[in-house]
Amino acid sequence: MKALEVRALSVRFGEFWALEGVDLEVPEGAFVAIVGPNGAGKSTLLKALLGLVPYQGEVRLWGRPPKAVDPLWLGYVPQIKAFDRTFPALAIELVATGLLRRWPFRLPSWARQRALEALRRVGAEALAERPLGRLSGGQLQRVYLARAFVRRPRLLLLDEPATGIDRAGEVDLYRHLEAYQAETGATVLMITHDWEAAHHASHVLVLNRRVIGFGPPERALSEECLRRAFGHLGHAHGLFVGGSGA
Repeated sequence: MKALEVRALSVRFGEFWALEGVDLEVPEGAFVAIVGPNGAGKSTLLKALLGLVPYQGEVRLWGRPPKAVDPLWLGYVPQIKAFDRTFPALAIELVATGLLRRWPFRLPSWARQRALEALRRVGAEALAERPLGRLSGGQLQRVYLARAFVRRPRLLLLDEPATGIDRAGEVDLYRHLEAYQAETGATVLMITHDWEAAHHASHVLVLNRRVIGFGPPERALSEECLRRAFGHLGHAHGLFVGGSGA
């Protein structure tokens, strides 16, 4: 069964086309690493799949329009965390918003338990009662990942989830993702600049406003695809080592 089908997907911001005619089919249970240069439309693609930006073309999730899919089936970790760090809120409350879809001014006991389970899954249970303003970048990433997990989603959309995490933490994060996928059979789409992570995915999408390559890593990460996407291989390798932006 296909988790995701995209036909002729295009997104335009003013005179600029962020995506042009993207066609894509992702089988259920796949782990897709999305790679490409800065400005390639990677983040825009995830937002279009979630209906966060207007688009032309067709998107189907499990054969249905996105509006017909239960929102709890979808988990999303954005690249930019837009919130006021001075807001007097706790990590567990942020996690619970992924379940309740609103700010929990009073957290029900069942939601608290689910949020604690999600934090435990990412090794961050100790952060539950910590104010958001006191979290490091890496800790905040773990809390946002727990916020995505708390829904027990069938589709996880992750926009550079390892941002702000050191290498050991990054390996730990991928381990949590793999464990969740093995347990649930969820489909994962992850934007990354990590060459190693891309090679460990089941599929790689090489994107530069259009689909340059898609398939197993050994095929999608061919020299030809990387040259077409990045211009030349040296630049591509540099982005995987430490680049950012989508």
